[in-house]
Amino acid sequence: MNAVLLCAGFATRMYPLTRNFPKPLLPVAGQPVIDYLMDQLSALGSIDAVHLVSNRRFFDHFLRWRENHIERGTYRRLRIEIYDDGCTDNETRLGASGDLMLALHMIGTPDKILVSGGDNIYRFALAPLWKSFLRGSGHRITAIEETDAARLKQTGVLEFGESDRVVRLHEKAAQPPSNWTCPPLYFFQPSVWKELERFLNTSNNHDAPGHLIDFLCVHSRVEAFRIDGDRLDIGSIETYRQADELLAKQFN
Repeated sequence: MNAVLLCAGFATRMYPLTRNFPKPLLPVAGQPVIDYLMDQLSALGSIDAVHLVSNRRFFDHFLRWRENHIERGTYRRLRIEIYDDGCTDNETRLGASGDLMLALHMIGTPDKILVSGGDNIYRFALAPLWKSFLRGSGHRITAIEETDAARLKQTGVLEFGESDRVVRLHEKAAQPPSNWTCPPLYFFQPSVWKELERFLNTSNNHDAPGHLIDFLCVHSRVEAFRIDGDRLDIGSIETYRQADELLAKQFN
């Protein structure tokens, strides 16, 4: 089975740090942001390959990152494929959904799949979520509780129906329907191949992945794992420095 890592953003909010360097490779407590997720994926026995989508500007950076790990033998059991989406600036980017479609086309055969952004450090175990997803028949997403009202209005917030079924995802809602946010960590059934194509053909909102999740909630069955844990979202220079300081203290 496969994992897809979406790493094709230009991180303009973090200039000058990311003007000529990809955000997922920024060092946090001595290792690249993305390596924390790679360590977790490597521990999932049924993931055979990681498909990473980059933009053209940072493609060579990710090739060097992969070569470094090959030389060190870090992720021996994982095949790492890296794709260039052809975009050279923020104005021409394909968006998260367009980049996901590129990866799915390269994978070819529909199967259960894990999809994540490359700029988050998840501070909870993925293995129980993945195993539960493999036993089920619907798409699964992750939900983390946020108690800060201001932050809720700046992110994607979930609206629940019965039990843990998600009926909508509201991006930056003035009146958030719950305290549950949706980080970019998703578990998709094989049906997402066709559903994503339909979404791309009917929507102009290809950038933020939350728009795809909202589409799936309306047209398919999506349930949430309510996480008892947190994640470090490297979305600004401030949050990057906070993550570096926090994990440096934790590991020292």
